[in-house]
Amino acid sequence: MSDETIIEIEESSSSLNMIIITAMVLFIIQLGFILVFKNILNDSDSSKKNVEKKKKKKNNNNNANGKNHKDIVMIDGYEHLYYKPETYDEEEIVEKSEEFYNQMNERRSVRFFSDKPVPYEVIENIIKTAGTSPSGANQQPWTFVVISDKDMKHQIRVAAEKEEQINYAGRMNDKWQKALEHLGTDANKEYIDVVPYLIVVFKKVHGIDDEGNKFPHYYYERSVGIASGLLIAAIHNAGLATLTHTPQPMGFLSKLLDRPENEKPYLLMPVGYPSDDCTVPNIFRKPLEEIMVTV
Repeated sequence: MSDETIIEIEESSSSLNMIIITAMVLFIIQLGFILVFKNILNDSDSSKKNVEKKKKKKNNNNNANGKNHKDIVMIDGYEHLYYKPETYDEEEIVEKSEEFYNQMNERRSVRFFSDKPVPYEVIENIIKTAGTSPSGANQQPWTFVVISDKDMKHQIRVAAEKEEQINYAGRMNDKWQKALEHLGTDANKEYIDVVPYLIVVFKKVHGIDDEGNKFPHYYYERSVGIASGLLIAAIHNAGLATLTHTPQPMGFLSKLLDRPENEKPYLLMPVGYPSDDCTVPNIFRKPLEEIMVTV
């Protein structure tokens, strides 16, 4: 083979390599444009979803707070809103009711907690949920005090255990203690130190206006009880656990938490994740035929 032929082959091979390299570069650039464009579309979709989510949340808040003026009507001199909640067909409503029952049937009162942190926003959301509760004359006679400070939690534990020791030493009679025996309760409340949050529910036995004058609250016991039930459901829905602790008497909570005289302690509730080795009593709920009467 002559030198000229060899040179021609080498030049041809070099040209072919350049064509291949150029094609590969163009393909990579094109692929890059496609990926960038796809990310832009995804970001746009995500942004639209977030905007819709915020808009829906805003609309829900406006409806709840009576700010959607086009739906306001005057009745006997007072503003009212047309109430149009989301509805479902017969199959969906049965399915949703069963799903919620099954979820709540997994709820248990817990006395063994983890110290795993819980986002504060979750605590805010569950208390906002409790605040949606109905109340007598819509007076909303409740205050939810959230405690995360370790020193305050320990002070509450010491005070609670002091009262419980008196309870178990004789303040609670034999029948009372016998009724609690299978639950394994005692005066030790270690979980108060361990759990990331305590929520103390206070009932407002009366209101105080801007001038310091008292005015009555109606049905405050029932109202705070209903709100506490919603709080328990919201805690469970968030994947957390709680316990309705009532260390009688509970006046020490008013003093430690510096609450006004019209607020009385109602429940002390630890809130957090169950510990890895958490156990609960093997007890059962009454069947439907024992708790429902049809007329």
